[in-house]
Amino acid sequence: MKTQTLLEKALKEFDRINRQDPRRQRFGGKSHPRELIFAKTVYACVERLDVSASEAVRLAARSHTLRRWEIPRDRYRMDVGGYHQWRAATAAHAADVADEILKRVGFSDAVIREVKRIINGHRHPSDPDTQLLEDADVLAFLEIKLKDYLARWDEAKVRRILEGTWTKMSTAARQMALAMPLDPRVRTLMTGLNPNSDRNPRP
Repeated sequence: MKTQTLLEKALKEFDRINRQDPRRQRFGGKSHPRELIFAKTVYACVERLDVSASEAVRLAARSHTLRRWEIPRDRYRMDVGGYHQWRAATAAHAADVADEILKRVGFSDAVIREVKRIINGHRHPSDPDTQLLEDADVLAFLEIKLKDYLARWDEAKVRRILEGTWTKMSTAARQMALAMPLDPRVRTLMTGLNPNSDRNPRP
């Protein structure tokens, strides 16, 4: 019998937690626990962007939204400032849950510190690992979640969201995004964005 690596054990535990998400997400013609399918897609995007991605960033990719459903978005103001506060709170929450799991699985303190640092976005965007996770998170959002918002957002808001998203992405991630089978409305807006615009750090 194959012995599971620490990475495999941790991923299994992360998936077990994310499978508890009461919210559902349709993807690939099926209904999934929302954060389970999202985290798996982020992980896959990390591997597509960088086949040599570190163990820490792979762990962060699969765990950075753990128990996100326990901190509802409407607990914060429904504006850009409130969104960033919510993202920081959910990241800190996920990092704490990941810490408990990684300790139980048997990872070293050094690896756990690095995973938590990446999840919390410290030194973003100059740090390659936090940038890689940001890129993968955006690509997964475009692939899985954006379509659900299009019926609720007008074109001006969609454009605003895409422009803000575009500034956070690396050149490689932008190229990958444009190659995705996007909704025609999204593709039209994205192809109009400046491919050479500077990335701005998150406030």
